[in-house]
Amino acid sequence: MSKIQLKKSIVWIQGITCNGDSHSFFNYSQMKSFAKNFDIVYHPLLVGNYNLKDILNSDDSYDYLIVEGSFTKVKDYVDRSGYSFGELIDNLAKKVRYIICAGTCASFGGIFRERDKKNISGALYSGDKKGGYWDKNHKVINIPGCPLHPKWLVDTLFALKEGREPLLDEYLRPKEVYSYFVHHGCMRNEYFEWKIDTKSFGEKEGCLFYDHGCRGPMTHANCNKILWNEVSSKTRAGSPCLGCTEPDFPRDNVYETKKYMSLPATPVGVSKRAYYSITGVAKSFKIERLEKRLMG
Repeated sequence: MSKIQLKKSIVWIQGITCNGDSHSFFNYSQMKSFAKNFDIVYHPLLVGNYNLKDILNSDDSYDYLIVEGSFTKVKDYVDRSGYSFGELIDNLAKKVRYIICAGTCASFGGIFRERDKKNISGALYSGDKKGGYWDKNHKVINIPGCPLHPKWLVDTLFALKEGREPLLDEYLRPKEVYSYFVHHGCMRNEYFEWKIDTKSFGEKEGCLFYDHGCRGPMTHANCNKILWNEVSSKTRAGSPCLGCTEPDFPRDNVYETKKYMSLPATPVGVSKRAYYSITGVAKSFKIERLEKRLMG
């Protein structure tokens, strides 16, 4: 007889949030498979057998605590059924094996951190600086994104369920997802190589890096490999990557490319001298095939 695989239990709570990560998760394409392996004991947007008070007063332990939204120690910022965020997280963190920060807000503070950088942060980071709600917590795994891709979350949960604790990068992100750049798999890469930028948003041809603020070459995620809804991505749709998985998200002037001496910031892992030399050479060429495609 085959060994019975018991479901793993999940409690999902929210800090300061827009619900975007929940709604992204609900679009997961293999939800039947997920439901066979995991039991969401509590989620604030779902009708379940237990309310928040039941969970907090229970002596039960759970496998995973998923936290959506920014962390805060200010009691007035969050009220969940009469409980502050601190009361929720301090209670539940003791009852679980892993704490998974779903989205950039939970991981780094995100857009809500811009309101009050002193009192709003991620679990272990405030932006790219260590020291968020906790100084240390060995249970935390960050899965940033605004919103996160549902496959990032579910694949991490399955890895943990199967006993494969994911390797994490310096920001506690699973390397299986975040060792890539959004640039990898982008269908505009040839335009990037020859420094040919698109003229406007929504166009099928041309790169979005040089004039339209695309952060694909410096943003850790595999969006252009797994796609969204298994169909598309920002760059495929003609929109620049906004760098939403990075600690510095959101940035000012997101649709503008910041330049130094008329040249954009260098992609990750490339020296400025080498990149600017290559850029100068590439700009001197006229690639008629690509130019014709861009001009229609």
